[in-house]
Amino acid sequence: MSDSRTGVEIDSLIEQSVESSDVIDRPSLWSRLKAHTGVIIGSVLLFFIVLLVPLASILTSLDPTDINPRNRNKPPGYEAIYKNDDGEKYTVTAHMGTDKLGRDVYSRVIYGARVSLIVGLSVAVISVSVGLFIGLMAGYFRLVDAIVMRIMDGLMAIPAILLAIALVSLSGATLITVIVAIVIPEIPRVVRLVRSIVLSIREEPYVEAAVSVGTPAFKILYRHVLPNTIAPLIVQGTFICGSAILLEAILSFLGVGVPPEIPTWGNIMAQGRDLFQIYPHNIFYPGLFLTLTVLAVNMLGDGLRDTIDPRMAKEI
Repeated sequence: MSDSRTGVEIDSLIEQSVESSDVIDRPSLWSRLKAHTGVIIGSVLLFFIVLLVPLASILTSLDPTDINPRNRNKPPGYEAIYKNDDGEKYTVTAHMGTDKLGRDVYSRVIYGARVSLIVGLSVAVISVSVGLFIGLMAGYFRLVDAIVMRIMDGLMAIPAILLAIALVSLSGATLITVIVAIVIPEIPRVVRLVRSIVLSIREEPYVEAAVSVGTPAFKILYRHVLPNTIAPLIVQGTFICGSAILLEAILSFLGVGVPPEIPTWGNIMAQGRDLFQIYPHNIFYPGLFLTLTVLAVNMLGDGLRDTIDPRMAKEI
C-alpha cells in the first residue's frame, strides 16, 4: 500500500515533530528558577530574614522596648547591665550597641523585621487582590473602563509618598492605617497591568468564540482570562512587597508611620538620626537590614520576571 501523502504534508509533519521535540526538551519552570542567580540569591537572603520573625524570642532575650538609662548610647559589643524581676544584675552583650534610651538595638532590629514583613506581605496581597478585580472589570467592560481608568490616572498622578503621608495624617498613625495608605497608591499599578492583559486576550479567537456562543462574561473571565494573569501578578506582587517595605520605613522615619513605641527599622533610624555622627550604629544596622530585605525581594522579583515571562525565556 503506497503512501498517498504529499511532500508538503510530510514536511509539515516533520516540522511539527521538531517543534514538539523542542517543547519536550525545554527546561521546566522549576529548572529555570534553580538556574537563575537572582532567584537563588534573593531567595536565600529572604529566607534568613523571614526566619527572624518566628525566631525573634530565641535570637534575643531582651524586650526591644525596655528602657535602661544606664546603658544609653553604648557601642556594639558593650556588656550592658540589666536587672531581672528579683533585682539581680546580669550582663548581656549589646551586639549592635544601644540607643539614646538604653534600648538594645539588636533586639529592636530583630523585632523590627516582623513589622516590615507584615506590611510588605499585607500590601502585596491586598493591592493584588483589589487590583485584579478592578482590572478584570475595566479591561472587559468598556463602560467600567472609561470610569475606572480616569480614577487610576488621577491616583497615579500623585506621588505615592505624598499620598501615603496625607492619608496617614488624616486617619492617624496606626499599623492598619499605614498598610491602607500604602495599598492605595499601589492598586493603580496592578489595575493597569491586569487591564492590558485582558485587552490583549479579549481579541483572541477562543474568547471571541466563547462570546459568540453566549458564554457569560464572568465565566469567560474566570476560565480564559484569569489564568493568564497569575504569573504576571506574582511578579508584580513581589515588587510591590519590596516597595511597601521601603515606603513603610520612609513613613516611620518621617514620623508619620507606625507609632514610635513599636520597633520598626524606620523608627529605629528616626530615633537615632540626631546623634548619627557620634553614634552611627543606631542607623547603620537597621539601614543594613532594610537594604538587604528590599534587595532580596527585588532580586527575587527580577528573577521571577525573567523566568516566567516567555519573551525572556530564551535568555535564560
